Amino acid sequence: MHRALDMTEPTIFMKGDSVLKHGKPFFLPDFSSEVHYETEVVVKICRLGKNIAERFAHRYYDEVTTGVDFTARDLQTKLRSVGLPWELSKAFDNSAVVGKFVPLAEAGVADELHFHLDINGQTVQRGCTGDMIFSIDGIIAYVSRYFTLRMGDLIYTGTPAGVGRVCVGDHLEGYLGERKLLDFHVR
Repeated sequence: MHRALDMTEPTIFMKGDSVLKHGKPFFLPDFSSEVHYETEVVVKICRLGKNIAERFAHRYYDEVTTGVDFTARDLQTKLRSVGLPWELSKAFDNSAVVGKFVPLAEAGVADELHFHLDINGQTVQRGCTGDMIFSIDGIIAYVSRYFTLRMGDLIYTGTPAGVGRVCVGDHLEGYLGERKLLDFHVR
């Protein structure tokens, strides 16, 4: 998410049991003909927390990676057009791909993490956590107002410009800095 948008609160949606990891292939769902990628920095919660003050949020995560948040864009558009919730377009099976986690101490400063996504060897998205609408700590504080955060919970932090469609055969690679943490194919 970039600061150019005028938003006062993050948009939150749940992924449920939809995480895909270990480089397994992502299979396009049969209910959508327009699935889009959104690359994001993902933080892993390392301790129990509720109503976390933003100034203390950095104590609640110590590992990060890159991830892809898949969206069935055609289904999302249809649901939004009639005022319905659009969870079906975001939380379907395996729609949250996650890379290998690294300690934040190795990755760098939370508000200065550079990340990018390559598809078939071409960079399609590039971002920095410092350019996001909401900081990682701000997102954690906001989410913890509504949900108790537990060890192992994953929070996807927002995507930069450049989202787009994936097709069968695409090869996606996600990087944090120059370190490749995510590598999988679309089937």
